[in-house]
Amino acid sequence: MLRIPDDGDTRTRAVCPQCQTIHYENPLNVVGTIPIWGDSVLLCKRNIEPRLGKWTLPAGFMELGETLTDGAARETDEEAGARFEMQDLFSIINVVRVGQVHFFFRAKLTSADFNPGHETMEARLFTEHEIPWDELAFKTVKETLRCFFADRARGEFELHQMDIH
Repeated sequence: MLRIPDDGDTRTRAVCPQCQTIHYENPLNVVGTIPIWGDSVLLCKRNIEPRLGKWTLPAGFMELGETLTDGAARETDEEAGARFEMQDLFSIINVVRVGQVHFFFRAKLTSADFNPGHETMEARLFTEHEIPWDELAFKTVKETLRCFFADRARGEFELHQMDIH
């Protein structure tokens, strides 16, 4: 039953009418990397829905028991089969409409050999001018890449925060 709980909460929540347990619905965390090899970035061609056949940065849903960096590293390994060194957090993007928060870290590839998992058709390096901008799967990926290339051109990386409604 949807109602405002009796515990002082101010939001309408799903509350069990028998035991009064509150069932919270909270945003999901998506974690991933911007894997860098020289002047190129690694993208993965999706082999799953949503956006089957579109290009993306290696990323996915964070699991319970993981830190942000653990999840981003796992997703990069699962989707690209890449070897890398994790670097700084680069972007935090709130995707309000779907209840998600996306976190992307810069990652320095230590090899140009990839072994993509079943969720990826192809893992490939792209220079900035080769990025298939119209074939990117998600707006969060497009915005993260735009910020990354702008920062790289400036010679200084900063943390980017934005909202996508």
